[in-house]
Amino acid sequence: QVQLVESGGGLVQAGGSLRLSCAVSVSTSSIDAIDWHRQAPGKQRELVATISTVGRTDYADFVKGRFTISRDNAKNMVYLQMNSLKPGDTAVYYCHLHDWGSEYWGQGTQVTVSS
Repeated sequence: QVQLVESGGGLVQAGGSLRLSCAVSVSTSSIDAIDWHRQAPGKQRELVATISTVGRTDYADFVKGRFTISRDNAKNMVYLQMNSLKPGDTAVYYCHLHDWGSEYWGQGTQVTVSS
């Protein structure tokens, strides 16, 4: 059973920065893609960023140039650096991955951006 624990959320003013962390309970070196998703109140969950085992990254258009996803396989950690935050970035952010055909989600961390 894989466990994901997110941290680093909080309240920040527009234009500010936050760094989210995702601690994974198994070795991330054997896991292909690890993602960050978000869900705002009343909206569907959406993909924010993905990172592969070899470090290839992909971003949703609405965060390109502002967010950076990274992973540290030695520490079994995945990060999301969020800069130039906007009120529209307010959401619960979730870490997500697939392992051996099963899908895993963290409990989420709240990010609130005030105007």
